[in-house]
Amino acid sequence: DNLLRRAACQEAQAFGNQLIPSSMPLKKATVFLNPAACKGKARNLFEKNAAPILHLSGLDVTVVKTDYEGQAKKLLELMENTDLIIIAGGDGTVQEVVTGLLRRADEAVFSKIPIGFIPLGKTCTLSHTLYPESTNQVQHITNATLAILKGETVPLDVLQIKGEKEQPVFAVTGLRWGSYRDAGVKVSKYWYLGPLKTKAAHIFSTFKEWPKKHQAALMYLGPTERPPEEPEEKPSRPPLYVRLYRRLRLYWSSPPKEIPQEVAPEDWEELKLSTIELSIATRNRQLDLTRTEDFMDICIEADTVSKGQFVNRGSQKMRDPHICPEGSQCIQASRCILQLPEGTEGSFGIDNEEYEAMPVEVKLLPRKLRFFCDPRIREQMLRAAVQ
Repeated sequence: DNLLRRAACQEAQAFGNQLIPSSMPLKKATVFLNPAACKGKARNLFEKNAAPILHLSGLDVTVVKTDYEGQAKKLLELMENTDLIIIAGGDGTVQEVVTGLLRRADEAVFSKIPIGFIPLGKTCTLSHTLYPESTNQVQHITNATLAILKGETVPLDVLQIKGEKEQPVFAVTGLRWGSYRDAGVKVSKYWYLGPLKTKAAHIFSTFKEWPKKHQAALMYLGPTERPPEEPEEKPSRPPLYVRLYRRLRLYWSSPPKEIPQEVAPEDWEELKLSTIELSIATRNRQLDLTRTEDFMDICIEADTVSKGQFVNRGSQKMRDPHICPEGSQCIQASRCILQLPEGTEGSFGIDNEEYEAMPVEVKLLPRKLRFFCDPRIREQMLRAAVQ
């Protein structure tokens, strides 16, 4: 582990030793660190493996430690300009930072800031997309930190999930509602059963009412066509006399009459459903940089599942929560409204964080945020796209 840290620090020092013009300010990086992640080990993991790399790289680093759940959302509302945002934690920290960022009044500007993710939490779904698989935790953290310095980014989709009253919540992975999610949350309660705890949680949850059916109504719109990439170059500013002439011309010209434009009616599909589990997920797990359509995957699983199948499938879903088993109904949509019957109890899992189940509107924000990724991963994606 020490050799891995040393090699990573030497690589980071090469970035720190680069000369910059005296008029150019240092790049500012704001790190949101959740010390409670990974059962309280995150702070130590960050300070040992990631912090030295960031400081050696010549970045002006500000570390913001969160003290309680939801604090990152509030801190992001107050955050001033920064060149990079770095999230050090797990899925919960990512979801808080992304939600805080996109709730800002000036989110159009702030959502262009590239985001780095240092996986320190118990569940780090995004790390499967952004970095190569690694069994060594130190290597995984140093790879992720070095990827931020190398500067390669990929655009990720975001889901905007809005209830009737509250402010929207934003997710980069997806929303789950159903029996597998409810059983998965209880696994840690059976810690004393060791490797059998996952099976035990699913077996005990079949003792209550069975079969478990979740009733709802779903309205959705189909995929949208992906617009071409906008060039990042800014157009040059015209000379002062041209700008003055344009302003005067606008001022003297009479206001044009607005022609009412005909808005094409949206083609909503409607569906009544009874399911053991419903999931709405982004395509961030299977990133395709050449896709021509933007959509999210809605998976409605059949409610006719035997207890044995439920236990086996539950173990698979602990490893990959967004598996869509055979016999499920899969829908591609750009926007959907989920209506729940009155008195529905239970919870949603939004990026592995628990929220009360309620009627929601889920909207896809395609390629909304740019995340740093390992250059090897980006190369693989581009190679796959060419083939």
